[in-house]
Amino acid sequence: MLPMITEFINYGQQTIRAARYIGQGFMITLSHANRLPVTIQYPYEKLITPERFRGRIHFEFDKCIACEVCVRVCPIDLPVVDWKLETDIRKKRLLNYSIDFGICIFCGNCVEYCPTNCLSMTEEYELSTYDRHELNYNQIALGRLPMSVIDDYTIRTISNLLQINNE
Repeated sequence: MLPMITEFINYGQQTIRAARYIGQGFMITLSHANRLPVTIQYPYEKLITPERFRGRIHFEFDKCIACEVCVRVCPIDLPVVDWKLETDIRKKRLLNYSIDFGICIFCGNCVEYCPTNCLSMTEEYELSTYDRHELNYNQIALGRLPMSVIDDYTIRTISNLLQINNE
């Protein structure tokens, strides 16, 4: 008789524990029901990127001294630097510089270790294409500055998600 009573008590305790867990889950669901949606209509609304966002790399051809530090610090040896040694002045002359953003991991090492600051990160993140060969940027494409999201009058900018939640 005693084992049957202990099993009945265990069953009751398990039932009460299960009901408590279901109640906790239901309370969380109800607390989320009062919130406004945080949906951003992407092509027409964009979030302003943070200050230290690592987007597409911008390259300034005139500042580069072809030292190849960017190639040495890159974990995947990505930047392609073509240069020619000018024997009369004993300096390197940069011929071509390119980065394939289809392979780039946007770590920022090349920007951080560049001695002449000819590389910088932009806020551009829309690099999608239908052909992966279009992601191979040469010095002309890398030198083009993207249009700022703040300056684009066709897009409604949203500064951050905290502001959306408070509205």
